[in-house]
Amino acid sequence: MRRFISAAAVVLGLMAPAFAQNALRVGVEGNYPPFSQISPDGKLSGFDIDIANAVCAELKMTCTLVQQEWDGMIPALNAKKFDMIVASMTITEERKKAVDFSDPYYDVPSRWVGKKGAFTEATPASLKGKKIIVLRNSPRAKYVQDNFKDSEVLLVAKETEVYLELAAGRGDIGFGSSVVSGEAFLKKPEGANFQQVGAPVNLGGGGGGVGIAIRKDDAALRDKVNAALKTIRANGTYKKLADKYFDFDISGGA
Repeated sequence: MRRFISAAAVVLGLMAPAFAQNALRVGVEGNYPPFSQISPDGKLSGFDIDIANAVCAELKMTCTLVQQEWDGMIPALNAKKFDMIVASMTITEERKKAVDFSDPYYDVPSRWVGKKGAFTEATPASLKGKKIIVLRNSPRAKYVQDNFKDSEVLLVAKETEVYLELAAGRGDIGFGSSVVSGEAFLKKPEGANFQQVGAPVNLGGGGGGVGIAIRKDDAALRDKVNAALKTIRANGTYKKLADKYFDFDISGGA
């Protein structure tokens, strides 16, 4: 399913020196609509992509987008394959051991999704013996593994795969982003027989909103990115971009 930007563009991006004076290489994922997705012609789009471009524009730098598989994001950043990550990465204490983060640029709750009528709530008791589908290496996966010890857990590589596996009957319930579950599944024909289960979940205890990840030795870049985020909020750019995708305030008060 993975679709790539042209190989030449990626190779050139990887060969460029880290944090060039007038250019930034940005790690993106490309399989997390409406935050990032790739059209059949290979073009990247979505809220993350727009935020990356807006930050680069504010810094008066050229943005080169480098697509990267989710599991390799932080290792690739620290290997200097790109200068920052704009890929809906939740700020957690564990990740802060490896990278620095900008101020949060959005925050939304998680939610459970199951077949209509299958569940009235999502608790450890109601999901005992059930198979939960969740994105691996994510705060949601940790939440499930810590709190639903009597459930089976199916870990998938991409957020969209949570709903593909659920629709295919390879799990009983999915746990994912309240935005992505709606846009990529519940609002589409394949999600017609599914619904939100229980109330949205604010993870807390390690879920500190979504930030732009930057190497720990790039404090100067982090400070510039924070200033750019502050400016695009103040001048209305942030709201204009968010309104393209969401009919609610995604900023999380940031």
